[in-house]
Amino acid sequence: MVINEELKPAIVWFRQDLRLEDNEALNVASKEGRAIIPLYIIQDHLKLGTSSRWWIYHSICELNEELKKSGLSLIIRIGNPLDVLKEIIKETLAGSLFWNRCYEPENLKLDADIRKLSHFQDINIQSFNANLIVEPWEILNKQQKPFKVFTPFWKTWEKFDVKKPESLTKSFKFKSYFKNIHSESLMSLKLILKTEDASQLKNYWKPGASEAKQMLNRFLEEPILHYDQARDIPDLFGTSRLSPYLHFGEISPRMIWHTIMTKYRNSNASVECYLRQLAWREFAHHLLYHFPETVNVPLRKEFLDFPWKNDKVQLKAWQDGMTGYPLVDAGMRELKATGWMHNRVRMLVGSFLVKDLLIAWQYGADFFFDKLVDADLANNTLGWQWVSGCGADAAPYFRIFNPTTQAEKFDPDGNYIKKWVPELAKLPAKWIYEPFSAPEMILKIADLELGLDYPKPIVDHAKARLLALDALKQTKGYD
Repeated sequence: MVINEELKPAIVWFRQDLRLEDNEALNVASKEGRAIIPLYIIQDHLKLGTSSRWWIYHSICELNEELKKSGLSLIIRIGNPLDVLKEIIKETLAGSLFWNRCYEPENLKLDADIRKLSHFQDINIQSFNANLIVEPWEILNKQQKPFKVFTPFWKTWEKFDVKKPESLTKSFKFKSYFKNIHSESLMSLKLILKTEDASQLKNYWKPGASEAKQMLNRFLEEPILHYDQARDIPDLFGTSRLSPYLHFGEISPRMIWHTIMTKYRNSNASVECYLRQLAWREFAHHLLYHFPETVNVPLRKEFLDFPWKNDKVQLKAWQDGMTGYPLVDAGMRELKATGWMHNRVRMLVGSFLVKDLLIAWQYGADFFFDKLVDADLANNTLGWQWVSGCGADAAPYFRIFNPTTQAEKFDPDGNYIKKWVPELAKLPAKWIYEPFSAPEMILKIADLELGLDYPKPIVDHAKARLLALDALKQTKGYD
């Protein structure tokens, strides 16, 4: 069968870009006037967390509905992307393959293998940047090496122009492919992804590009104006909560940037504080691109010799939110219930795991990756190496968060603790941060028995801090 070159369809492979607006691969395909085959592949070789599986399913459902409005239907396949793409190219005699780049080590290797297809098949293969404002290889220091400290990275990064996002009109119609192509059903996809394992997330989140826009608009109405102060208070709606939508590409960073700059042309300190967080996200991808080994290995190699304890019983207590330190436990319970945790609390629970319990950061990173709806490999890795003191621009290891004073400072009325650790709700504010210090009479009035209704501390923070500092001295070459 011979197909006119001008009629050969274009495959648009969706990945971490589950949206129609500001989707570079889709935009280019539509401008060529070819029939479009929209494709999503569940990659059988990539690690997916429980919450990510749930999110992907619901996001794909919305993406499919939006594609239908524009005259297309999403093709879903399962397997190794290289093999799946070969099959579909053969089935459809596609003339083009377009996708938007991802920057995780395995995805970069996969992209390199897919580009080789053009050597063996008559097909135009192109990838695009739709998920970062600046490509990782475009931003280097004066020695042409990658930045390892955020502030100079930010000063260089902010000089780049932010490309204006492309929008589709509501009436836009894509040219659809004329033949039926086999696709997995949404129901089979639901079963494959085991979405019931995280079904409680529906009480807290609504995946999809339309919700991403609404979330951004709610944030810009008021919270962003107080972001620099409110972002540290976990019981407030003080952060954007856009991280999962950014990770799955339901909204692009340049869409967020331009929406903010259009609304707040005269940027104030709070708005700039938030824009710096977008740069932090890019810094994480920059680091993962240049140092792919850091997914499992500390950037600062002296930490390879760090004397971790890795006590499994204490790890389980931390995972279950049963450490005896209320703010730590509140954060871990929020994570298990909602798939998300406030960033200030993430730093605390991370510090507690690696410095109070001397449990290696990789255990925490793995647990977060499974539970978080924003389980982004680059940002998860950067966050854990930062709090452990072993990564780029990391917090000094001797800076150890005190879980009690952190609670007093950032949860001043105990509202966050009361919400997620309800067994402590009857305690007076004076004691809710450290119930283990409360007099017996206070505990009795609060109907609380330590060790039964709520655990006693699994470690003494003051002693644990000294042990951590002693372990630090054993770490070769640490400064």
